Amino acid sequence: MNETRAQPDRIIELRGVSKRFGSQVVLNRVDLAVQRGSVTVIIGRSGTGKSVLLKHIVGLLRPDEGEVHYEGRRVDQFSERDFKAVRREVSFVFQLNALFDSMSVAENVAFPMQELWSGRRSRREIAELADQALEMVGMEGSQSKRPADLSGGEKKRVALARAIALDPPPKVILYDEPTAGLDPQRADVINKLIRKLQHEYHVTSVVVTHDMKSAREVGDRVLMLHDARFLADGTPEEVLVSKVDQVRRFVQGLAEPEDLASLTEE
Repeated sequence: MNETRAQPDRIIELRGVSKRFGSQVVLNRVDLAVQRGSVTVIIGRSGTGKSVLLKHIVGLLRPDEGEVHYEGRRVDQFSERDFKAVRREVSFVFQLNALFDSMSVAENVAFPMQELWSGRRSRREIAELADQALEMVGMEGSQSKRPADLSGGEKKRVALARAIALDPPPKVILYDEPTAGLDPQRADVINKLIRKLQHEYHVTSVVVTHDMKSAREVGDRVLMLHDARFLADGTPEEVLVSKVDQVRRFVQGLAEPEDLASLTEE
């Protein structure tokens, strides 16, 4: 099944991955190795391909060129059926949470387990696992609420609970802008939850974010995607003091010269 030699501390590898949509090159021969048990943060401007990269890891997109490896297996050539086994171990927390408005909080958290274990686990077992996951993210007592009753931060926590509500827990969680739209205090809760899951469940995390405060707080390693390639790669401290102009401007929140030029044109 496409077994490959992989270093045991690497759980995910992208090798020369390229992706284009029409004439737009989104990823251009990108290489990435994610260490087991780490939090890897990917930063970059909107539209630079960060979310596209995440979707390659979980098989929602397939590369035009290159390879995607998970646990030593080349998975980009897997059939949808084969990829189901990978998705049992890799959870995806979407930017907009992807909660079902017609379901209660408990039903939202239980839904993936019901799909995965249909007929093999009782409703009671699934409900207990959902309750445990909600308690883990500080949302105990919210089971009967609907998503419309929740704040933005609470919805994020329910989405996290759904991501971890498996037995055994996922090996990897992919986060697409987990603090987007949250005030600083609620964003801090999400940051602490990401670290909590890393420490208590030994989860490997890949986090896409624009939030430099979040990148500093959760990242063991930070990479910046720019012009379809990684322009920076290092610890949060190393990236924050980068002398590369595009990296420096991004981490300091400074506009690019071409963006400023458009403001002065008559």
